[in-house]
Amino acid sequence: MSVISLKDAKAGFSNLVDQAIAGEFVTITRHGKPVAALVSIEAAELAQHAMGRRQSGLLDYLRTFPGDDDLFERNSAPSRDAEL
Repeated sequence: MSVISLKDAKAGFSNLVDQAIAGEFVTITRHGKPVAALVSIEAAELAQHAMGRRQSGLLDYLRTFPGDDDLFERNSAPSRDAEL
């Protein structure tokens, strides 16, 4: 994995793209802190696919359990008055 400053990345971008195509991850820094990565399109597609699988939430997970289908239906009864 290469680490390169943004200034140097601008100057040698074509070379960095060649490195990414070859399968190397190139980390680009700004003021010494990593801010971006240059990877091959295959690696980017794998990462997008892996991130897309995690979008389901707790409610979706709970709905996979067998049992009462209307367990998560909203109660339409009016709320009761409370004295404060």
